[in-house]
Amino acid sequence: MTHQRFKLSALFIATSAIFSTPTFADEAKDQDIEKIAVLGDKPSNYLGIEAQTASKLGIAIKDTPQSVRVVTRALMDDFSLDDVNQVLETTPGISVEKIETDRTYYKARGFDITNFQVDGLGLPQERGSLQGTLDTAIYQRVEVVMGANGMMTGAGNPSATVNFIRKRPTDNAQASLSLTVGSWSNRRIDADVSGRINDAVAARAVVVSQVRDSYLDRYSVNRNVFYGITEFNLSEDTTLTTSITYQKNDADSPLWGALPLFDSEGNATNLDVSTSTASNWAFWNNTSKQAFVELEHYLGGDWTLFARYAHAQTEQDSELFYVYGTPDAKTGLGLTGYASDYQLEDKQNLFDVYAQGSFDLFGQNHLIAAGASQAKMAYNEQSLYDFTTGNGFPAMPNLSTWDGYAPRPTLVDGITGSQIDSRQRSEYVSVRFSIRDDLKLLTGLRHTDWETVGAAYQVNKGREDSDTTHYLGAIYTINEDLNVYGSYTETFAPQFEQGLDGNALSPIEGDTREIGLKTEFFNDNLMLNIALFDAEQLNIAVADVENSTPDNSVYKAAPGIQSRGYEIELSGDLGFGVSANLGYTYTNIDVADSIDAGNTEAELVKNYTPKQVFKLAAKYDVAALEGLTFGMNMRWQDDISRVQVQSPRVVTEQKAYALVNFMASYQISPTVDLTFNANNVFDKKYINSLYWAQGFYGAPRNYSLTLNWAL
Repeated sequence: MTHQRFKLSALFIATSAIFSTPTFADEAKDQDIEKIAVLGDKPSNYLGIEAQTASKLGIAIKDTPQSVRVVTRALMDDFSLDDVNQVLETTPGISVEKIETDRTYYKARGFDITNFQVDGLGLPQERGSLQGTLDTAIYQRVEVVMGANGMMTGAGNPSATVNFIRKRPTDNAQASLSLTVGSWSNRRIDADVSGRINDAVAARAVVVSQVRDSYLDRYSVNRNVFYGITEFNLSEDTTLTTSITYQKNDADSPLWGALPLFDSEGNATNLDVSTSTASNWAFWNNTSKQAFVELEHYLGGDWTLFARYAHAQTEQDSELFYVYGTPDAKTGLGLTGYASDYQLEDKQNLFDVYAQGSFDLFGQNHLIAAGASQAKMAYNEQSLYDFTTGNGFPAMPNLSTWDGYAPRPTLVDGITGSQIDSRQRSEYVSVRFSIRDDLKLLTGLRHTDWETVGAAYQVNKGREDSDTTHYLGAIYTINEDLNVYGSYTETFAPQFEQGLDGNALSPIEGDTREIGLKTEFFNDNLMLNIALFDAEQLNIAVADVENSTPDNSVYKAAPGIQSRGYEIELSGDLGFGVSANLGYTYTNIDVADSIDAGNTEAELVKNYTPKQVFKLAAKYDVAALEGLTFGMNMRWQDDISRVQVQSPRVVTEQKAYALVNFMASYQISPTVDLTFNANNVFDKKYINSLYWAQGFYGAPRNYSLTLNWAL
């Protein structure tokens, strides 16, 4: 089992990072320039107004011919969404596949999400997983562009792009402090200080410390976060922004792998929700560091130049215990455990420069962004095992009574791992043509060169590919409140598997076709987005059994999955003191062509992907008692399943279920409020994910109480 995360070197803790909102020196200039780089969300409700992720043109979400989701800071604060998993579980259209305690995958429209950005800068992650967790205290909002997004990201899947928008320094001095206590000895402190140091310098700092146990036996986490960002107004036209981010997530007795889900008679094991296969000595420590620098220069007219650099480094240190096998239906015996020492270092150096502005043609004003980016990545991992003493504990007792004891292994054997270096270079252009006042055409393309050298666990990963991805979208304004749109966008993903001719297969190709409407109500305080989508992938590498030999595995290209469906999202202020973000997603996955071509994995994807998902986050400000707010955050999903054994057929099923969370908040004074959260209030027992053959249960009913002070 391999693990990946974002990382950075301590060398860059002395430097700082990127992506500030631009500051212009005088009000007259502000009035003349459309601030297409200034983004925000309404602070008191759940409506995002603008997003940069889809085009780099800074156009409003309503004017973007693609589905865009925004989780605002207000929603995160109301429901104590303190990590990325909680945020994306709340985001309509996103599935969070928690396969282990400290490794998670994300999916949209049936495909793995492999594109993650920070303030619009990022690279596709081939493995698509997040190790440890990301704390959300440093983010102002999270943007998600549904479907392919090849114009902005290049390589990837036709799933979604997740963009984490960080907090920025404020002109006015402000400070906040939050103290949280909760179930399983959860203790958290969160501090945020921001303001202007002088006319030329503004800064912000966020600090988080959290310690918590868990509903899972023996599992506990110690998390520490620091984020600092500084903006320097070098001149009337030039702004330099630097920042650093440090996140450390140390986990004791984490799951590596998960629980067996069926026994020797094919029945569901139905273990207690607290059951864990982690030994009492296991640990999984993840450290992430990021350093960003951005230079923004106003060129004149309405043109601005951006130059951005980031260094990211992830380090992982772990000793893990994996349990596998099928337990006997009567005794619970028959499982085997083994241990591994796993080390990882992942470095990324990213550079992006682009110009953003407009031009006049045929009596209309048109927007354009054009630039180039380069990234270098170095990924190194090492695994050690214990063949000397029998991998620690080869014969496991019944999990229902196991206390986590296993002999401490001697992890010095069977060294293996990965050493992979990659480089990606891209040039891109994005243009919004105003055909008429009521008709806009958004088009763009991105050319990407990708080169990889190295091997992973004795498998050569060397490859060299290039591709050009295209984007075309149109949006028609029926009236000032209603837009209809259509779009087509592409992605590609290099692959290293070789065909019968000895050459690497062509890149995986993906695309998304989408039509929809976007409308606003109540003075633009509420937005409705209805979208129909059709997405697919081609050229997936599958084993060519007929032409393979024991010494030479050969592959062939096959279809992936075709995903069709529709999405409905309503977000913003409903009136009468109610703010809400709700979404319904229907996804129909067609795998007939894939299975005929030998891609049997496609059927697994169809079965473990819920066809229907409904999400709702809403709060009500009680008019009769000023300062009192109630809220509910719920998620319902359809049945899912996984075929574990074909003959005799064994299927793990997770019936449809709903998770309901409640919130109550009271404003004690102008500077102090108290928030109470109750999660999984109906104590539903459910399997987190069937993405893997193993799985574990979600958290039972739990509570937290947060005292917030803000100046």
